[in-house]
Amino acid sequence: MPDRAHGRKIAFAAFVRKALDDARATRAWTGTEVSRRTGVSRQTINRWVRGEWASDPEAERVVAFCEGLDLDPTVAFGVLGWDRATPSRPAPSAPPMDPDVEALLRRLVNPNVSDAEKFHIRETIRYLAYRPVLPLEVRKGRKQVG
Repeated sequence: MPDRAHGRKIAFAAFVRKALDDARATRAWTGTEVSRRTGVSRQTINRWVRGEWASDPEAERVVAFCEGLDLDPTVAFGVLGWDRATPSRPAPSAPPMDPDVEALLRRLVNPNVSDAEKFHIRETIRYLAYRPVLPLEVRKGRKQVG
């Protein structure tokens, strides 16, 4: 059994390595760009390439990686030896997305939008995502009485 698991790791590592090589050769994407476009962290991708994972990769991450690189996820599933006949657990439904956020995401993947504009969109989102949360009283415009 351990030999089978080791063989799956080697096969999946080769699949991921080829996908990365193709992305570099045909799209001039760096590892960081692959990570950004797939939503899979560089650390995870690097572990996959090295075959250094204790349990199977999460199906959602494998699908995200494949879809971000325009690959068929069933190929990756086959390499991993996952039985495609057994139904996978349903993915939790995402909450409805704000239309403005959806519009920003569309601009980020639009090839006609300049890299400079994409940079500014990302920086603004990053600022808003990580700024400190204001106390409720300040957000409602109330003054605190001390």
